[in-house]
This record gives sequence, structure tokens and C-alpha cells, in this order.
Amino acid sequence: MIRTLLFCFFLLILNGEINAQNVSTLPAKQVLKRTFGAKAEQIKLELLKSDGGADYYEYAAKNGRLTVKATTTNALTRGVYDYFKNNHLGMQDWAGNNFKISGKLPDASITKVASPFKLRQAHNVVTAGYSTPFWTWERWEKELDWQALHGFNMLMAPIATEAIATRVWKKLGLTQKEIDSFYVSPSLLPWQRMGNIQNVGGALPDAWITDQTALQHKVLTRMRELGIKPILQSFAGFVPKAIKRLYPNLVLHSTLWNAGFPASQRPSMLMPGDPLFAKITKMYMDEWKAEFGDATYYLVDSFNEMELPKGDTPITDILADYGKFTYDAIKSANPDAVWVIQGWMFTYQHKQWPSENVKALFSKIPDAKILILDYANDYANSWEPLNAFNGKQWIYGYMFNAGGKTAYTGNLDLYATGVGKTLASTKKKNLIGFSTSGEGLENNAVIYELLTDAAWSDKPIVLDSWLKDFSINRYGAYPDQLRQSWNLLRKSAYSRLIDHPQFSWQIGRLKINNVDRSDNFFKSVELFLACRSNFKNSKNYQADAIERSAFVLGLKAENWFEAAGKAYAKKDITNGDSYAKKGIILLANVDRLMESHPLNRLENW
Repeated sequence: MIRTLLFCFFLLILNGEINAQNVSTLPAKQVLKRTFGAKAEQIKLELLKSDGGADYYEYAAKNGRLTVKATTTNALTRGVYDYFKNNHLGMQDWAGNNFKISGKLPDASITKVASPFKLRQAHNVVTAGYSTPFWTWERWEKELDWQALHGFNMLMAPIATEAIATRVWKKLGLTQKEIDSFYVSPSLLPWQRMGNIQNVGGALPDAWITDQTALQHKVLTRMRELGIKPILQSFAGFVPKAIKRLYPNLVLHSTLWNAGFPASQRPSMLMPGDPLFAKITKMYMDEWKAEFGDATYYLVDSFNEMELPKGDTPITDILADYGKFTYDAIKSANPDAVWVIQGWMFTYQHKQWPSENVKALFSKIPDAKILILDYANDYANSWEPLNAFNGKQWIYGYMFNAGGKTAYTGNLDLYATGVGKTLASTKKKNLIGFSTSGEGLENNAVIYELLTDAAWSDKPIVLDSWLKDFSINRYGAYPDQLRQSWNLLRKSAYSRLIDHPQFSWQIGRLKINNVDRSDNFFKSVELFLACRSNFKNSKNYQADAIERSAFVLGLKAENWFEAAGKAYAKKDITNGDSYAKKGIILLANVDRLMESHPLNRLENW
């Protein structure tokens, strides 16, 4: 009897352990089911105990069954994804996946990979303006699956910021009309949060505020399940002008971001040395916690693309006090909080941010309580001249997409090698993370995929072999014409980053455009289209063929409009009209062509 009881007790314990393991891997399993369907049942997952070091995974496959072990949920999903890519079984893309898993999963020997980065962060602050402001939960669920499969564990999460801020403003005594005059339309909110603009585009409807709150609950719940740390917006000092009605003696500073906005559309800034700053910060963060629960990382940007404050004391003293007061306000609300700040201004406004100013800003903040997102290293290297931020925590990365543009641009060779070289540097100091901070999503898939791989590699990536694997996974093969096409793209559109690429016909005036129009680019498209017989059933190839063709047609239209401009300048109206008509016909053809693209068609906008 005793033996029977002990045996049953042992079974109960074992069953409990198995159930606990199943529960702990359930979020990863659900990602796999949404991605791979029934094939996910052939994948066994196991979470390992972390020793506090780097995230890592290991996988092995035998007799059609894949086993993946990892230290975190997103390392599990990354391990599965890498197994599929390493075995040329396809890849995940915003336009859809093309996994080839009809047969038995191929065997694979034990493979172990560790990320060199504690934090792998995605999305730019303004991604919430260029790409995501009107996303539904269905679209967010796909994005979070994409992030998990690519192994990212930190993401911007600004949804419902205004819902929280509105509660604070009302508790302070502002009216709804006064609050409405502060906000901007949803797609402009990132710039309002950074103090660049206010009162542009109309008030935010109550229904939108309510929907955003419900959406944020779903997004944060899923992020926590997947082990993705959210970066939440905190108070950065920008207040409705009407706050002076409540605090008549308050000293406010006017911001200046773009001279094209009148004074009524420029926010007022409350400096962190004022006691009201700390009060609002605490109210703000307390409201966040009450609605959405605990968090660690809070974004505060007060000088992004704006002039530094002026005073009677040296600017280094002003910045040191600014940093201290801002951090103290955050700490008073949450002692465990980490202040997150963009490093973009150190690159974009490098003349007003010499090393002594940057050092001063963070000088009175503990090293582990600030996280600097130095994500613009394809514009300029900031971290070396800034002495790797004097030992503060920082994240290295790239901002390869500006303004949500879809044209091909970026430096593939830099993206393949820059991470490995930075990791090998003795000057990197307290580097703890990597960032893919394109301002817009759903474009330049090759860059996004390359950088997600860089986040899991401590060595420079060999681009020749990587492009071969990428092409096989994306399209299904790598014929020689495709290889030649990539080589020419590396010499043209993907040889350098062009800031805000655009055609002259997009901005309504003739100028020399900054979209690559070299012979190498045109030839690369010809070679890519010449591969079509190899990829009759590849949806990814079809999507990329449409994109490349649209760019070429746009450039051809550009030529006609330039010819028209020159004809008009000579008073040759007949030829000017004829050339302009040819350009318009080409653009109409682009519109018809793009109707077949899975992402960049008018219907989606």
C-alpha cells in the first residue's frame, strides 16, 4: 500500500513538473502554431534556467522531431526560426511567410547560439507615427510574433500614452477643452510627446482613447508572455499652455523645433527643477502602474531635435541638473525604473552635443539607471567620440529607414560587419544591447533580416554567403542572375544610406532627386526580373519584383518630368506637355502595378 501511494505521489510530482514546463513554454508554442500551423506539433520546447548571462538557445532534430532548449521565451522562438533558416526552409516576412515544411523536418546536429546582447530592442520612437498609429490587435499580434521569432526582447510601447496623460491633466484641474488644444492627431503623436508640436490635426476622440487603452492591455500582456520588455512613455516636461491658469507663477519655456509652426502650435516646457515636474512625473507613472501594471523602462526625451536651454550658468551645469532632476523624479515614482533616452540628438545635433555636454547630462545618474539608445550609427559614429557614454548603459544600432520611406537604401556591408567590429572594440565600455530603429516598418526586408541576425552574432557577418541563404529562404533558389543582381545592388542602392529618399514628383517641384538612379541599379532590376522562371510560385519574389519595377518606372517618370521642365523653361509648351503626359502615364502604371503588392497598395492606407 505504501509503495503504491509513493508511486502515485511520484507520478503527481512528475505530472506537475511536466504541466509546469508546458505552461512555461505555452506562449512560445502559440507563436509557432500561428506561424507553422500543425507542423508546430513536431517541435518540442524546453526552458532552461538562466545563469544571468547571455540569452542562448540550442536545437537538434532527429526523425522529423525538432527539440529546442533556451533560457527565455523569445530565445526559444528564435532558436526554432534559426533552425528553419539554417536548413533553407523559409523565412518570416511582413508580407507573409513561405516556409517549406510539407515533408519531414530534416535532421540537425546540436547547435548552440548565444546572443552577445542582453537587450535586443526594436522600433524607433516615431515608428508609432509612420507605421503603427492605426494598427488593430490583429496587426499587433503579427508584429509581436515577428519580434519573438527574430529574438527581440525590448520594444517601444507608447500606446495609450494620452489616455494616461489625460487623467493626470484632469486631476490637476485642466478642462477637456484645454487638454484638446494640447494634443495632435494620432499619426503625429510621437512629435507631440517629444515636445516638437501641439494642437496640430485636431483633438483625440474619446472612443479612440478608450480603444487605445484596451489595445495596450492586449499588447502588454502578450509582450510580457513573450519576455519582451516594454519601453513606456513618461513625462518629459511638455505641458498644455493652459496650466498657467492653475499655476500663474509657473515658469515655462517655449520650444522651437520647426520655424514653420506658429507659437500656438509650439509646446511649453516645464523644467525638471520645478517641484511640479516631479509631481506630474509621479502622477503619470502611478497612473501607468494602476492601469497597466509594473514596468522598468521609461522613455523621456526633452531636447530631441531642439535647441538646448540657455541660462546664466554654464550649459554643462544646466544639463547636469536637468539630468539629476529628471532621474530623481522618475526614481521617486519607481525606485527600480531605468530612464531611457534617444541618442539621435547626439548625432543629428552633434555641434551642440560635444562630449562635455553629453557627459554632463548623465553625470549625476547611476550607470545602471540610464539606457542610451545610440541607434544612428549608419549616419555617424557617436559612441567613440563620446567616450562610449562614460560607462553608462547604452545600445548600439542603426536607423536605416527615415520617414517611413520604401525606396531601397542603406549600407549592407556596414550592417553586416558593424556590430561585430563594435563588440570587438576595447572602447565600447557598458554596451548592453542592439537596436533596429527604422522609423517605418514593412520595407527593405533584406536590411531588417540582416540586422536581426546581427543581434545574435558576435562576429561580422559574411555578406556573400548570407545573401545566398537569404535568397534561398526568401525565394527558394539562388540562380547566378540573382547573385549578380545582389552584387549590383550592393554597389548602388545598398551601398550607402540616403536620408529621406524621394522623387521630385512626390514633393511637387523639380529638383535632383535622391533616389538611386545609377546604371548599376537599373541593371540589378533587369537581372532580378530575368530570374522569374525560377520563382513562378514564390510570393516573396512576386512582391519584390513589383517593388523593383515600381522604382524603375518612378525613375523613368522622373526623367520625363525633368525633360518637361527643361522644355517649359524654353517656352516649348508642346513638347513640355507631351513629356509631362508620358510621366503621368508611367505613374498611373505604377498605381496599377502596386495594386498587386501585399503591403504597399493604396487599399492598406
